[in-house]
Amino acid sequence: QVQLVESGGGSVQPGGSLRLSCVVSGFTLDTYAVNWVRQAPGKVQEGVSCINLRDNTTTIADSVKGRFTISGDVAKNTVFLEMKDLRLEDTATYYCATHFRRYCSAYGGVKRGEGTLVTVSS
Repeated sequence: QVQLVESGGGSVQPGGSLRLSCVVSGFTLDTYAVNWVRQAPGKVQEGVSCINLRDNTTTIADSVKGRFTISGDVAKNTVFLEMKDLRLEDTATYYCATHFRRYCSAYGGVKRGEGTLVTVSS
């Protein structure tokens, strides 16, 4: 059974940092790409970043480029999202998801975790 379990969210001040984790079970990370999306209250889902550990390729949204970094550990079957210089507008629930496809072709997916809340406030 496929599961994606996010953790690492919390409350931080603007300029702060957090590291999110997504533990995957049911498939190995060198098989399918995994991506992070976020959704703020009252807003549509926004793609953040994607990683394809089979080909070692990543994508990143312009809104977080230079501040967020995606990485993965195949041995731990875990995807990470390192977030620095957090801004008020980064406040959202962050989800990891997969389309069960090899490449990072689109954000979101047919399988998504329950999410982890990130709150940036002063």
